[in-house]
Amino acid sequence: MAELPANLMADQSSPDWMNKGDNAWQLTAATLVGLQCVPGLVILYGSIVKKKWAVNSAFMALYAFAAVMVCWVTWAYRMSFGEKWLPFLGKPNVSLDQKFLLEKAFLGSFPNATMVYFQFVFAAITLILIAGALLGRMNFRAWMLFVPLWLTFSYTISAFSIWSPNGWLAAMGIIDFAGGYVIHVASGVAGFTAAYWVGPRSVKDRETFIPNNMLSMLTGAGLLWLGWTGFNGGGPFAVSTDASMAILNTHVCTSTSLLTWLILDMLVFKKPSVLGATQGIITGLVCITPAAGVVQGWAAILMGLMSGSIPWFTMMILQKKIGLLNKVDDTLGVLHTHCVAGCLGGILTGIFAEPKLNRIFYMVDNWQHYTGLAYSLRDGHAKTGLKQLGIQLLGIVFVIILNVIVTSLICLLIRLVVPLRLTDEALHTGDDSVHGEQAYALYGDGEKNENYKQNAMYGFA
Repeated sequence: MAELPANLMADQSSPDWMNKGDNAWQLTAATLVGLQCVPGLVILYGSIVKKKWAVNSAFMALYAFAAVMVCWVTWAYRMSFGEKWLPFLGKPNVSLDQKFLLEKAFLGSFPNATMVYFQFVFAAITLILIAGALLGRMNFRAWMLFVPLWLTFSYTISAFSIWSPNGWLAAMGIIDFAGGYVIHVASGVAGFTAAYWVGPRSVKDRETFIPNNMLSMLTGAGLLWLGWTGFNGGGPFAVSTDASMAILNTHVCTSTSLLTWLILDMLVFKKPSVLGATQGIITGLVCITPAAGVVQGWAAILMGLMSGSIPWFTMMILQKKIGLLNKVDDTLGVLHTHCVAGCLGGILTGIFAEPKLNRIFYMVDNWQHYTGLAYSLRDGHAKTGLKQLGIQLLGIVFVIILNVIVTSLICLLIRLVVPLRLTDEALHTGDDSVHGEQAYALYGDGEKNENYKQNAMYGFA
């Protein structure tokens, strides 16, 4: 038997169960998802709002990224993927000691340290997406409390139930390739629910909330789009053909969704909206996420057509006609771009999931699980496909109910401690009132504004 090259031989730092290629890709994929958050959504949020809210909006995202990390390694990772405690939750425990971090992860051929990092960026982006519904009026101190509470009492339950091998929905055979349910349906519902409790922006802000920098907004959207290569490409936990399929499908669906949204805007509103195209990017990325590596390319095209049209219809048409949708001030429309698109993706996964691709992803050889309705009808097993579609729908109902209840309870608890919404004075002033800082300082602004004198302590004076 030929010996392996020295750099591939097992040693103390590279045990025989670890695949160096898989480990390298997983760390890279995680970093790509991290770049979606910081700087991607930091730039997107800071650019898509009014100038007076640029700092606050960007910093809500940056704070969430840091806060989730500390909570994740202290207790939340093990609640999401650890030893079973309840049917829907793992036992809280730390993920900081080297004995645990250097052991083989529950899936994949890499250590726990890699899995903790990979799953952290998914948890972080979920909280940052929720912030999109609350920009322009939430009390920052309330947001500081909301992040750890929602991560602990909502995200961990969804993640364990759907992604952990011990979860009840995972055992039933739900298909959520990379987070259509755990991240997008959850963030869309939680963001909309929290927006209800926080209350609306000022009347003036709701009437005119024009992006302060369209080019920076596109930069943030571009980072979000390209970063999704790691988001869905990391789903198989391996450098595999399935990862390649997931990446290609992601970009095919997203491109189709962008073009569909753009065409609808031109047909109805007579102009090619750049802001609209950005929404089309997001809905395409969200819709393909639960299906990325388990559907064929033609299905990705169909999903892009629907993700560019159905959320467009709910956002641009139904939003104005349904009282509740119009009443709740969802700043960036996360209900449409994440909940509607995520639900759509979950349902279409139950229809288009291809048996062979599911075998590759789940490493099982049982045709009675993970078969989309379209293929079950083709093969004469209609009940199998209907069962899969039913499980997909059950997952949607579970995540929606969980997040309406938990998010409401968290908001009610927080407002016993601090106000959820900023004062009317702060709403009028924005960043200057909340942080004592502004996004863009024109010549002489520093001398005129007393708040900028505090920067002397940071060496900026």
